[in-house]
Amino acid sequence: MMAKHDDVSYKLLYSCPEFVRDLLKDFVPKHWWRKVDFQTLERMPCSYVTDDFRERADDVVWRVRTGQDWMYLYILIEFQSTVDTFMAVRVLSYLMLLYQDLIRRKECLPGRLLPPVLPIVLYNGETKWRAPVDVERLIVHDADLPVPRFRYHLIDESQYTEAQLSRRRNLVAAVMRFNRLKSERSLVRVIREVRRWIDGRKELRRTLAMWMRSVLLRQRKGKLALPRVCDLEELEMSLAQRMDEWAAQHEQRGMQKGEKKGEKKGEKRGLAKGRQEGAARVLQQLLARRFGPLPADIVAKLNAAQAADIRRWSGRLLTAGSLDAVFKTR
Repeated sequence: MMAKHDDVSYKLLYSCPEFVRDLLKDFVPKHWWRKVDFQTLERMPCSYVTDDFRERADDVVWRVRTGQDWMYLYILIEFQSTVDTFMAVRVLSYLMLLYQDLIRRKECLPGRLLPPVLPIVLYNGETKWRAPVDVERLIVHDADLPVPRFRYHLIDESQYTEAQLSRRRNLVAAVMRFNRLKSERSLVRVIREVRRWIDGRKELRRTLAMWMRSVLLRQRKGKLALPRVCDLEELEMSLAQRMDEWAAQHEQRGMQKGEKKGEKKGEKRGLAKGRQEGAARVLQQLLARRFGPLPADIVAKLNAAQAADIRRWSGRLLTAGSLDAVFKTR
């Protein structure tokens, strides 16, 4: 099971209305949300859940207008590595608590009817979800007795391929991709894509940057040092700077293997030169994105720089307020 702070970070994402909207639009059948007014999305408290349930519930509740009435969205985020066979019973228990709370607060619809609830289970385990999504399949049938009926909507992240997710301009799809990608360049590409989609939404950019940083630190198990960031652009720059360090490590491992195979020194120097040129190109792109088009003398300086210069200038990029500050001699 994931650590508790990872649960909290996921709940933080789905506390943003943009994530709830994208979850519905791309991962839920359209006829369930076609009447929804996304401008009316309103986060609901989960204080009705008892202490016993609270220890096991990683849920987020929203309500949204469908015409004149409210529809409730119950999103349960499942982090367990093993599939819960009785998930349908578990979700039904939570929904009954929600309905009891609505009755107590006199929030029924006209005619003392209860509002509809769309229960969603978001599962991000590695194994395919095989548990029944309806209660009826968990109960022994007797022809003389009625059988309760209840069904939740399952979103199993493992069933979506990278190609399927990359075609969607969708925050939930981007998070799914980010969680499974291992290539550093692929991670930077996803960050850049998302940053462009949500340009101008400062709080959402901050929330995503914090979540993505925590995922990277967890995946690298303490082997990656990333500064605290408050924006996706800062995270992108930090990660791009680390790519130079990763490239150096890969090169070193390659050189060590090459030595065992009798690799020539000239080939080793070629690897080092290629790495250095790649690092200079990455830094040039980051500088241009932050300070605008670069003067010709700066471009020439980057092209002629040594590896130590590139590392020093990259280290100043996040805090420097100008190009002069990046290239200062002291």
